[in-house]
Amino acid sequence: MSNIYTYSKPRTIAVLGTGLIGAPVARNLQKHSFAVRVWNRTRIKAEALASSGVEVFNSPREAVDGADIIITLLKDGPAVLDAMESAAPSLSKGAIWIQMSTVGIIAIDELEAFAKQRELKFFDAPVQGTRQPAEQGQLVILASGSTEERDNIQSVFDAIGKRTIWVSEKVGASSRLKLALNSWAFALTHGIAESLGIAESLGVDPALVVDVVKGGPMDSGYFQLKAASILMNDYTPSFSIDNAVKDANLVVEAAEQAGIRADVAAAGLQRFRRALAAGHGDKDMAASGLVSEQSNE
Repeated sequence: MSNIYTYSKPRTIAVLGTGLIGAPVARNLQKHSFAVRVWNRTRIKAEALASSGVEVFNSPREAVDGADIIITLLKDGPAVLDAMESAAPSLSKGAIWIQMSTVGIIAIDELEAFAKQRELKFFDAPVQGTRQPAEQGQLVILASGSTEERDNIQSVFDAIGKRTIWVSEKVGASSRLKLALNSWAFALTHGIAESLGIAESLGVDPALVVDVVKGGPMDSGYFQLKAASILMNDYTPSFSIDNAVKDANLVVEAAEQAGIRADVAAAGLQRFRRALAAGHGDKDMAASGLVSEQSNE
């Protein structure tokens, strides 16, 4: 490994993972004058970023070479660890690693252990928000980690988000908070889809549900957005069923480990799994309502 960095304001960032969140994060960082280097397992998904001045590389090792900061935005804990192990020969002692994927409570401990082994400055910083907020630079960053480097990375968070919440100095607290928030987002999504589906099955125009809720205490921007997508039968992914299955499973597993019942989360996971089995994995998670027939299971 090369020498320890002595920067005060890091400017070169490697983003590993350029999916629905990673790609707009890379673009927004580039817009804010960071030198951005990216890698994605499927290179073609990253190549569109080249027109924005982002450098695209064939391997994590190439992407992180010379980077002051590494951001991981991959599907799950194993994918993050695999990418970082691949990048290991080019990781520099003292470099900052901001782990922004939703990985759950077991994987975040494994990733922190890897960071300590490689002498990286590790931050647990999953984001609240989906594709549209990421594109608009309006994510909410849930950050945990040492206070020593916060000034160095706040400019990174400001480039991609509207707000940073410093959860704890203890790594792992943010990943735990993210699971709690996801359980709420999933419950809202299922509730909207199910309410509209019940109305339609009972012979009532589901748009009337939206009319009644609009402007009242049950209304929200999220309700309006998801309801509009369902009514238009537009399931362009903001957060896919495939990812929802993964994250809902993390919520249920964490609840079980904590010794609490999470009945709503468990039922929601089954809805997502039915939608996945029906071939809707690449659609937005609101498509969980597409599979609503009674089951004898």
